[in-house]
Amino acid sequence: MTHPSSVPSPSQPTVGGPGIYLDHAATSPVCREAVDAVLGGMSITGNPSSRHEAGDEAKDALESSRTQMAALLDCAADDVVFTGGGSEADALAVCGTVLAADGHRPVHVITSAIEHSAVLESCAMAHELGAEITILRPDGRGWIDPEDVRRALRPNTVLVSVMHANNETGVIQPISDIAAVVHEAGALLHTDAVQTAGKISLAGLGADLVSVSAHKFYGPKGVGALKVAPGVRLSPLIRGGSQERGLRAGTENVPGVLGMAAAAAAALHHLDDPAHQAHRHTVRAHLLKGLEEAGDIAVNGEGAPCLPETLNVSFTGVRGDTLVDVLAVHGICVSAGSACHAGSDEPSHVLTAMGIPAQRARSAVRFSPGRTTTVDAVTTAAARTVDAIGKLRALGPAGAPQPSHA
Repeated sequence: MTHPSSVPSPSQPTVGGPGIYLDHAATSPVCREAVDAVLGGMSITGNPSSRHEAGDEAKDALESSRTQMAALLDCAADDVVFTGGGSEADALAVCGTVLAADGHRPVHVITSAIEHSAVLESCAMAHELGAEITILRPDGRGWIDPEDVRRALRPNTVLVSVMHANNETGVIQPISDIAAVVHEAGALLHTDAVQTAGKISLAGLGADLVSVSAHKFYGPKGVGALKVAPGVRLSPLIRGGSQERGLRAGTENVPGVLGMAAAAAAALHHLDDPAHQAHRHTVRAHLLKGLEEAGDIAVNGEGAPCLPETLNVSFTGVRGDTLVDVLAVHGICVSAGSACHAGSDEPSHVLTAMGIPAQRARSAVRFSPGRTTTVDAVTTAAARTVDAIGKLRALGPAGAPQPSHA
């Protein structure tokens, strides 16, 4: 799939400026608080593990950041393990649990068919390590029924991994209900909260392991965290030094961690702002209203609780990847499914797991506005999308541009 090289990378959504950025589910612009924190961290010389004044300065910065992340994750500071991102946190949660369960071979892991590839691939690795894997299917809305989890549990189940909200549809899963079912059976629950951290509260989820990634809540890329509840046993995947309670070797990324913590603090402030919360829903309503003008659309995940920032829409008669490319030329940044699978001609595994036909799945586009997105921006973006759809439909299926492959 080709992508226009002239597509801008705006720092925030604007109208009439460099572009309208509606791909926050893929990554978000770095907020000013995080930028300042990263720059400040670059001046910290010491290694957090060193026993001298410079090392103490780095360690103090690290532990202060750990406390800030604990507030986001709703846990004690000692429960926070810093990682290189959400994918690493997922891998540590899944494979680390399987490797640590040495007295219960063969172990059993349950996950869902709509998980991010970081979890699905980690489960595939767990299978290579000898674990038995059960993959649950959602209903047509993309929702996982806690009773399906209950029915899948076995005496040797050590872990259930179900994401908090889906990265393609935004559908929010009943994690606290699933946690009750899982804990009743004596197993652990992991949830990938990469899409929800900073958007909705993580308090009271009940999950033993929670993954987050800084760049999804306006922090820097390449840094994340995993909440590891007291008593949870993990085997480290990255080995060497004793950093992060022995769970993740390697000198910590102090500037990145500082930026993540600053972004977390800013996100928590917005969570407590009623005006911001109302704005999230207002932006979604205006965006959907504008897109409905295209006619013959379907909202994927409709009817389930959903993040207002994530709107996945199928447009009959149009390929989603083609529409994404056309909009990119006009400075509108959106995605066809997950950005992690951009370039693939296969329909979304999330949408197909929901029972959506391949043709409709291939016509899906994800719009994900963010904190600074305005109503004017989504109104303009929707109008340009409707115009592009009209032109693409006029070409007909045979005349519509197809993605090129090397």
